[in-house]
Amino acid sequence: MQNLQSFMETLSGLVWGPYMLVLIVGTGIFLTFRLLFWQFRMLPLAFKQVFGKHPDKKDSGDISQFASLMTALSATIGTGNIAGVATACVLGGPGAVFWMWMTALFGMATKYGEGVLAVKYRHKNEKGEMNGGPMYYIERGLGSKWKWLAVLFALFGTLASFGIGSSVQSNTVALAVENSMGIETWITGVVITAFSALVILGGIKTISKASSVIVPVMAIGYVAGGLVIIFNNLELVAPALKMIFTYAFTGEAAVGGAIGAAIRYGVARGVFSNEAGMGSAPIAAAAAKTDHAARQGLVSMTGTFIDTIIVCSITGIVLVMGYIMAGNSFGGETGAVLTIKAFDQLLPGVGGWVVTFGIIFFAYSTILGWSYYGEKCCTYLLGEKYVLIYRLIYIASVFVGCVATLDLVWLFADTFNGLMAAPNCIALLLLSGIIAKESKDFIAKRKSGELY
Repeated sequence: MQNLQSFMETLSGLVWGPYMLVLIVGTGIFLTFRLLFWQFRMLPLAFKQVFGKHPDKKDSGDISQFASLMTALSATIGTGNIAGVATACVLGGPGAVFWMWMTALFGMATKYGEGVLAVKYRHKNEKGEMNGGPMYYIERGLGSKWKWLAVLFALFGTLASFGIGSSVQSNTVALAVENSMGIETWITGVVITAFSALVILGGIKTISKASSVIVPVMAIGYVAGGLVIIFNNLELVAPALKMIFTYAFTGEAAVGGAIGAAIRYGVARGVFSNEAGMGSAPIAAAAAKTDHAARQGLVSMTGTFIDTIIVCSITGIVLVMGYIMAGNSFGGETGAVLTIKAFDQLLPGVGGWVVTFGIIFFAYSTILGWSYYGEKCCTYLLGEKYVLIYRLIYIASVFVGCVATLDLVWLFADTFNGLMAAPNCIALLLLSGIIAKESKDFIAKRKSGELY
């Protein structure tokens, strides 16, 4: 077992090493220039698509664009926004927050491209539901000779769902509840498994309905708590921002004092949090009701902005404020414990609970979102008849996560989650011409009045 643990640690280090990060971030940079900085030019319209009113059209798809975004965000906004940012700050210093921002800004172009291809190459299954995502745009966009790459993505996605999607999320909740409320892990396991089953067994429409309620509430609650801290400690905001920008290029306070640490951990945790390039979000995007692939691409890219530029920024700024308040020290803590400590230090009696409940709802929403991702990957590999079996096994893994020690599972999940990015980014680069063509077509049709 020890040998397997060592092997997985080495493999995980390679998967999340510099080559993969260059591929993921490089894809975003390439698409940014290929699309002439589309994510910046079109961001106002993108948010209008999410929150504005639209003509009452019966577009093809299973769920609304808002619901598809909430489903994607339910899986994206998770413990990475709390524990991941803290880990980045400890290992990379306060400057890591800056590199998380940079990753998100380029990652928006990646998420846009994923959304475009998801809708462009989706198709209806025998139940009349939409199937889509990287496995479909790899096979249908690049041709049958690339099906092996699509199979690899689906395999990695299915395996990752049982780890990063279910067991490790429920484990995080169970431990947080036990530490803060003294409730035994098996009791939490029964409760969270029951609530997961109620939603997951209903399929994408039930998942999207639950996500459309949970995600806005949990995100607004967490951000509101962070903003209260920021406004109550305004004198620390300017020094914190100055430290983030300064340490991003000096490497001070990072491991070994190297600027490379700030870049490495900022980029790695940024990608892990917003999942741009991972290929998970386009699975939900494919289910959206829309009249044009580019329109859904715009909706998809707002997810990266919300996840990192808004939610992760709140965590990062509060952490650096706490760092300054503690005499430029994180006090030897890391992960969620550090974030709880920082929030509680700056908002005594309330701040720690904001993070604790954030962990609970963030993790639960991730369980819901990833159940759909894993189901679609499994369906691609084995067919529709295995959907119920997959759902039951996935629900069971939620309970197992609450009562088991998951160090090795974390490594497997982290590794397969990273491996998903390789096939997806290769497809995005090879199909970038299609993404650009769809973008131009969208602009032309809007100008002509064919599209609103």
